[in-house]
Amino acid sequence: MRKTGSFALACLLLLSVALVGCSSSNPGSGEEGSGPSSGDNVTINVFAHQSSDTNLQTNKFTKKMEEKFNVKINWTTVPFDGAAEKRQISLASGDYPDLYLLIPWVDRFSQTDLLKFGQQGVIVPLNDLIEQYAPNIKKVLDSSEYYKAMNTAPDGNIYGLTGLNECFHCSYPNKMWMNTKWLEQLGLSEPTTTEEFKEVLKAFKTKDPNGNGKADEVPLSGSIENFGVHIIPYLMNGFIYDDDRTYLIAKDGRVDTVANKPEWKEGLAYIKSLYDEGLIDPGAFTQNVGAFKKIGDNADAQLLGAGAAMHPSLFVNTAEGAPYGKDYNPIPPLKGPHANYTTYNYPIDPGASFVLTNKASEETQIAAIKMLDYLYTQEGAMSAYLGEEGTSWRKPEEGDVALNDQVEPLYKAIPLPTGEEPRNDSWGALSQYNHHRAYRDAEVQGKDIYAGDGYERRLYEATLLMEGKEPKEVFPHWALWVDPANADETSMMQTNLKDYIDQNALQFITGAKSLEKDWDDYVKGLEGLNIKRYLEIMQAAYDSSSISK
Repeated sequence: MRKTGSFALACLLLLSVALVGCSSSNPGSGEEGSGPSSGDNVTINVFAHQSSDTNLQTNKFTKKMEEKFNVKINWTTVPFDGAAEKRQISLASGDYPDLYLLIPWVDRFSQTDLLKFGQQGVIVPLNDLIEQYAPNIKKVLDSSEYYKAMNTAPDGNIYGLTGLNECFHCSYPNKMWMNTKWLEQLGLSEPTTTEEFKEVLKAFKTKDPNGNGKADEVPLSGSIENFGVHIIPYLMNGFIYDDDRTYLIAKDGRVDTVANKPEWKEGLAYIKSLYDEGLIDPGAFTQNVGAFKKIGDNADAQLLGAGAAMHPSLFVNTAEGAPYGKDYNPIPPLKGPHANYTTYNYPIDPGASFVLTNKASEETQIAAIKMLDYLYTQEGAMSAYLGEEGTSWRKPEEGDVALNDQVEPLYKAIPLPTGEEPRNDSWGALSQYNHHRAYRDAEVQGKDIYAGDGYERRLYEATLLMEGKEPKEVFPHWALWVDPANADETSMMQTNLKDYIDQNALQFITGAKSLEKDWDDYVKGLEGLNIKRYLEIMQAAYDSSSISK
């Protein structure tokens, strides 16, 4: 399976796709700005998420789209809280819109939803519409194997589209941020192996690096959400690959679990040794990120030696002038006895945020897909997400540097001044449909990684330490579709297996279970949860996917 070795090239190809798409000249078939052929306004009833600082009805980008595509958008908007329930109620009532336009991290149609409502005829397949009226969408699908696979159902239909938002730092979420001020004070080198890491944590615990004469230091902590804040994956990757999600691997095209392997047991033993010596905060396994941040931002004395997180502001105030924000810096993956991996995850989740229903007339369907196609152009992507040029973003100026300092900068966002009313000139996260890595890499960022306008560069540089350290074959769960006949069974097994693996890992680490006495029973428990059947289903999904070829 092709992986990140060709990722940068693919991103550059996608950028060229966007640029080519902007100059499409196929009349009546997706030409930029071409509205419905009748010349009359087409009404589109849209269900959408709306934040508190946006009014989609009066929004300036809404007005632009209505004029550009000769449409009238009737919005049914819902706040982020309870959005999923409201979407489900709208479908169940039968009083649903022509179009669902959703924010993926708020709510989306799952793959199961798409298959269910697609087979019922409630959801309209997009294949023919894309082929005839959306050349920019088609080019992006054809240029990105992951994106095409995750949007194409087993029956070949595209029942909806999810946004393409290739956040680089999100692709390697399980980072470790170490207190480098403490390293310097104690005369320690940055650890490169699991054993060196253990010795550093010991020094943090015993040598009073915060200088207050108390043994109050917390060598290592994390929390329980899904922001790379779990401590186990970063440490386990020195023993065997831990994706922090499925615990599956693909080796020579064969799908298997890591959670019953001797290396997994050995990794748990190592993490237990840290726990037994008081080097891991017990709260890391139970606390939320708010409690985690209380440790990082403790006012009386700096307490935290190292924190697991996608980015440091999850556990410490990184604003300019904050007392500890500059002290936490990333360390590369640790070399362990068997591996030197980092966790990779494609930064887009499966499902769909753009879904047309059978309530939409043919003319409405065409207008809606043309609007979406515009968001796949560079002009459309920038206008929809950033807002008005000169007000909310500007072109690069001399001396500006892109996030990836090896490429030409493309745009710079203009922050909203404190106290100013929201500009209401963009669709924001509703519109992130072609934010590929090359596009995101070209954003102007400040050069000082500790300044407010350089935070994204700080994350980018941290992620460069991780890039390419994942296995050559990673199980691509984000791009697979399970046979609909097995969907319910698979979902239940997936939940039960993950819960079982997570709970037992915690019990082994804390000593509630013995790795020597209880390991065999744990492995039998996996078998009792029918992991063999689960692997068969996932193998079939992998084999049927185009990305396994």
